[in-house]
Amino acid sequence: MKRTCLTLGFIGLLVATIPLHASAVEFAIVGPRAMGMGGAGVAVTTDALATYWNPAGLAMSKTFDMRVQGSAQGIDRLGVIDTVKDINDINLNDTSPANQARLQALADRINRPGSTVSGIGAGGVYLKGNLGNHAFGFNVSDVATGGAFVSSPLTVTTTGTQLTASGQFALRGLEARQAAFSYAYAFADKTFAIGVTGKLIQGAAYAGATNIRGAETDLDVLKDFGRAKISTAYAIDIGAVYRPASWLRLGVVAKDVNEPGFDAPNGQEFKLARQVRGGVAVNPYPSLTISLDGDILSNTTLLPGVKSRVLSLGAEQTLFSESLSLRVGALKNVEDAASPITPTAGFGLKIFALRVDIGGGYDFRERGALAAGSLALTF
Repeated sequence: MKRTCLTLGFIGLLVATIPLHASAVEFAIVGPRAMGMGGAGVAVTTDALATYWNPAGLAMSKTFDMRVQGSAQGIDRLGVIDTVKDINDINLNDTSPANQARLQALADRINRPGSTVSGIGAGGVYLKGNLGNHAFGFNVSDVATGGAFVSSPLTVTTTGTQLTASGQFALRGLEARQAAFSYAYAFADKTFAIGVTGKLIQGAAYAGATNIRGAETDLDVLKDFGRAKISTAYAIDIGAVYRPASWLRLGVVAKDVNEPGFDAPNGQEFKLARQVRGGVAVNPYPSLTISLDGDILSNTTLLPGVKSRVLSLGAEQTLFSESLSLRVGALKNVEDAASPITPTAGFGLKIFALRVDIGGGYDFRERGALAAGSLALTF
């Protein structure tokens, strides 16, 4: 009972520290296991990636784990990429009423509120080890978020024998290049664990622009983000895991509780505002894990008017003494009622101490995609 009250009090403290209006980047799904399970990682992650997901998870398993991972996610809201392609395919020398109407319809589509594109990526090297009930972790990683939104609406005019389409996307991005050290401690035979991560972050902030007509739809658009402005800050994550029964785990993490800010080239400050995420993991039987994660409060993002509050559900079935892991899941931004549910899946192969994991997902409506992979040695 005392431990339960302690856990609830700790969770309440984390929630109370969150501002109601945060200026943050979107939550990044890091690692193929969590990605295959719909982004659910707060209560289930006990390997080296717990240095990102929840440092308390490091103390819930006595292993040495070293892994390299890369993750990426693209979010195309309201079909922006296809609309830009169609605009670029328009023959501006054709001034017929039908062609003008087609271009105007595309302009109306790209000018809709919420027409944005986001990209999220993460990669790095992650380590963990244990000494009794003490656990330690370290990572050198880069978590990057970026996006584009219409800053100057696309307008269509006719000048003599040619159509003119003029408008701009504003581009925003932030790389958090970090070295992170984590410590966790487990109490009462791993019934309860707490953890903390300290991070030294070099922030690379980007603020650029590109014309809508003629905008690139491939990696060449990265040059339009402009030159990064570099600044340095520190950040702290704290987390807890509570296991009241062998088949049930509860987890909560507060990331960037001190809200580090980084100077941007346009004079703004891009901030890593506090994010609090909770999770529940259930084991109906030892080889099956079902996990549910969710952001406790919504966060604003680098894109005006876009808020993020991700709900994740996933399952993992292990086979052949955990040599094979099969995963499925789904996620949704519940802050945006119009956003689709994105299904995910993945698998893991374990060959002695070597582990290979792959995960991904696809949004069949907007054609956004997620992908992640990792290599690990676990002893």
